[in-house]
Amino acid sequence: MSDLVIVESPSKAKTVQKYLGPGFEVMASMGHVRDLPKSKLGIDVDNGFEPVYVESKDKEEVIKQLKKAAKKSKHVYLAGDPDREGEAISWHLAQLLDIPVNEPVRVTFNEITQNGVKTGMSRPRAIDMDLVNSQQARRILDRIVGYKLSPFLWKKVRTGLSAGRVQSVAVKMIVDREREIQAFVPEEYWSIEAKFTAPPSRKMFEASFTGIGGKKKKLKNKADADAVLESVKGKDFIVSKVKKSVRKKSPAPPFTTSTLQQDASRKLSFQTSRTMRIAQQLYEGVDIQGMGATGLITYMRTDSLRISDDARAQAKKYITDTYGNKYYPASPNIYKTKSNAQDAHEAIRPSTPSLTPESVKGSLTAEQYKLYKLIWERFMASQMAYQELDTVAVDIKAGDADFHASGYSVRFDGFSVLYQESKDDDARELPPINEGDKLNLKAIGGNQHFTQPPARYTEGSFIKALEENGIGRPSTYAPTISTIINRFYVEREGKSLKPTGLGEVTTDLLADCFEDIVDTKFTASMESDLDKIETGEEDWVKALDDFYKDFSQDLAAAEQKMDGKRVKVPEEQTDEVCELCGKPMVIKIGRFGRFLACSGFPDCRNTKRIVKPTGGICPKCGKNVLAKKSKKGRKYFGCEDNPNCDFMTWDTPTSDKCPKCNDGTTLFKAKGMLRCLKEGCGYEIAVKKDK
Repeated sequence: MSDLVIVESPSKAKTVQKYLGPGFEVMASMGHVRDLPKSKLGIDVDNGFEPVYVESKDKEEVIKQLKKAAKKSKHVYLAGDPDREGEAISWHLAQLLDIPVNEPVRVTFNEITQNGVKTGMSRPRAIDMDLVNSQQARRILDRIVGYKLSPFLWKKVRTGLSAGRVQSVAVKMIVDREREIQAFVPEEYWSIEAKFTAPPSRKMFEASFTGIGGKKKKLKNKADADAVLESVKGKDFIVSKVKKSVRKKSPAPPFTTSTLQQDASRKLSFQTSRTMRIAQQLYEGVDIQGMGATGLITYMRTDSLRISDDARAQAKKYITDTYGNKYYPASPNIYKTKSNAQDAHEAIRPSTPSLTPESVKGSLTAEQYKLYKLIWERFMASQMAYQELDTVAVDIKAGDADFHASGYSVRFDGFSVLYQESKDDDARELPPINEGDKLNLKAIGGNQHFTQPPARYTEGSFIKALEENGIGRPSTYAPTISTIINRFYVEREGKSLKPTGLGEVTTDLLADCFEDIVDTKFTASMESDLDKIETGEEDWVKALDDFYKDFSQDLAAAEQKMDGKRVKVPEEQTDEVCELCGKPMVIKIGRFGRFLACSGFPDCRNTKRIVKPTGGICPKCGKNVLAKKSKKGRKYFGCEDNPNCDFMTWDTPTSDKCPKCNDGTTLFKAKGMLRCLKEGCGYEIAVKKDK
């Protein structure tokens, strides 16, 4: 008889099986095996919020196989992911397999390596019911809000809408930012830039006007700038002060879930859901040539900055062997985790720091390699010595007018030899300058500027805002963004997140009737209470009861307030004209997303899909190539004349013409190549990388 180990996914099962070897059978539960019923609330709100769980219909065969394997095993170990969701899955499995929760059957793996699996298996424990209750409380809260609020929105806005404890406040944050942008009134201001040389050097450098007589002065208009320019005419520009110093720049800490998603968004243009999908693959295990299935990173849902002593020692060895002792700090870099973080896991780091990105590149997909490289370099750099910069600040006077110039050069590159948190400007060195030097003025002039509104959120900046406001937790950032986009409350415009008309009117209705639901401080406070359940500081039933008392009263008041009323979703105007009646087309949102409809409805019922031209020309028939989505949501490209023309491709269309065909055929881009897909052509050329 062997021991049974149950993990969540087949890929993780494969990797764990490799490390455990004979004597163990590793199976996957494929995620949750029980949940609240889909057809009803499934919670007895009058009797301690008792949930009614049902077996997931799509897991019937999995449950059958797990029960069969458990009966013939000596011991059963529940090895779901090391978080509250994994703890809840383990608890549900224990219920199904008749395993007492107080027996030492729960094992966790912070990393799927031989040492990580061995350590986890050596420390079985009882199921942590505080963790389970925290997950149950979150699930029940989300179910109550969703099942009670959604029907209200169906009646007052549109059928099929949904509300959520986290999603609704997230939408309001994006709506608020959009309205802040719309209400912004730009203000004019001016700057003055001067270019100098400092003899005997011929190197030119730039200085900016800062004020008059040692006091800062803002230039509000052209008249202000012209007055300063007039005042320095014919004046000598004299260096009044030179300050030289050495600045130390510390490396960024290793990744948490939030910072990984932000950096992957900024540097790799990865959407958060894509980042987490790839990170899950790297954690669970990838087939590495010569090594087999290997977990490459530690658990990727964490807000801790803690690093194990063993990982730090491995990093030190690699750094000193590769770069030399001076690249490792005199004392190790220790990063302080913020006070409200869950510190159950380490920061995200490579499981085996000696496995460099280049050494495993051949075994990874392009996106796996990019993300692993980002994680590996960030972790290694976090353990390296400071960067040292020689800085110089120069004050210049021309009469009463003050100017300032600054520059720096790299004295010691330190961690920056490996990783930069953001793209820094090239080092800007000033020529040798001394106090009392008379500078040669080469050019001077004023420049008009206008203050800019706050930028729309990108996925990266939105995750940062959610984290700063205490909305959600590391495991919820990606699904929250996916939900509000899939429900058409928010749309992407380039890399930015923009509310739809539906998102705005729904937010306004919820803010009017359910102020707490869309209030960031209330939501953050609720999140804090749920965290206290996790640590045993608060009773989960009491937390639910406290919330439900006020919520049920708000719901009753809202029903009365909105009795007989309905909110109209604004239509988005377009330049397109209805080909049937000549009236303008508008954009509406239906069950399956946005579509064009005639503004003459109901007299004219013409509707059609929104088509975004890609610039590509179909190599088969010469018509336009459109962006489309498969049933699984994957983007592909196909001819607009489908089904008459069956052309489709995963390659990205471009407007570049094929020089070989010379008939207007456009090229398609994939894997660093531009190529012609016209049958019999075969033209292709490598894409030049942007510098």
